[in-house]
Amino acid sequence: MSENFQQAKRVVLDYYDALDGAGEKEIEEVLRAHTAEGYHWRGMHPFNEIAGAEEVAERFHIPLRQSFAPIQRRPDVFLAGANTRGEVGDTWVCQMGHLLGLFDQPWLDIPPTRKMCFIRYAEFHRVEDGQIAETAFFTDIISVMRQAGHYPLPPQTGSSHIYPGPRTHDGLLFDAQDPAEGKATMALVDRMIDDLIWANEVGNARGENIMPRSVLAECWHEDMIWSGSEGIGAAYTIDRYQQQHQHPFRVNLSEKTFNGHVARFAEGNYACFFGWPNLTVTADGGFMGLPGSGMPADMRVVDVYRCDGDKLAENWVFLDLLNWLNMQGLDPLARMRQLLGIEEFRSGDAEGLAWIRPESPGSVGGE
Repeated sequence: MSENFQQAKRVVLDYYDALDGAGEKEIEEVLRAHTAEGYHWRGMHPFNEIAGAEEVAERFHIPLRQSFAPIQRRPDVFLAGANTRGEVGDTWVCQMGHLLGLFDQPWLDIPPTRKMCFIRYAEFHRVEDGQIAETAFFTDIISVMRQAGHYPLPPQTGSSHIYPGPRTHDGLLFDAQDPAEGKATMALVDRMIDDLIWANEVGNARGENIMPRSVLAECWHEDMIWSGSEGIGAAYTIDRYQQQHQHPFRVNLSEKTFNGHVARFAEGNYACFFGWPNLTVTADGGFMGLPGSGMPADMRVVDVYRCDGDKLAENWVFLDLLNWLNMQGLDPLARMRQLLGIEEFRSGDAEGLAWIRPESPGSVGGE
């Protein structure tokens, strides 16, 4: 099995070498050469799901390259493993880090800065028969908006900065790892996830949403680092993590339903997963400083972990907040375009409405 992981890593590294070295007109050819027939790509809103190499190149990779050229890949974590969820046993590869580029052209209508921009990413590839059959690319679009001076949300509870990689600088697992270590890491992450599922069930049933600190301390180091998506931010130590993310998440969101993961795997002392979606929750008001919607909405989430001994030490999280907010009727990208004057606010065709003036002007109030 370790040999399969090494082969899969080589497939992905060859793909990255070809993609990063390709000219704009060569990107589609690179994707065709390295992906399987029926290639399935997932990305954060507004990209969502795309089928086939040609569409992925045209709708995602080429516009990204046009906006941020030249792009420099700066990975911090790289691992492979056998899926323990979904299609059990499939081989997956994950790379996480930053793409660095000069933000010289608009991207998703975000105005360019003509300065360097760090684009957080975590990318999952399912490798089959020497080709990439499936990809999930998660990035932090709201972080790009912040770097461009167009942050669309209330002040966040955590810290906002360019997130560093592992404290131990050992996250690039190019060489084969001890299978026993990966098994132990996966068991620890599974245990932590089971605690969260249990907490969701208790909260849904009894309204008791504050998770005891002692429960976290069973799986997490005291000086844990949790690096969340822009809009939430990063936290250091168990106590600050609870104050700056977990308590607001647990108390201000209700009806939490765990939908499972598409992929969950570990290698060495690193583990990762993603779901599509992982969770469905209802915003009651207060989370991220926003009012409640009362509407169930999906959370697509990536988690990447570093284990230190028998506890978790670091966690990098990507949450598709744009999709979650869109499901509740809030489109931060559209609001940005309206504020910039490149889009008018419209809600249907007012001229086509069958509007009738009331007989008595005082019989109807309001605007």
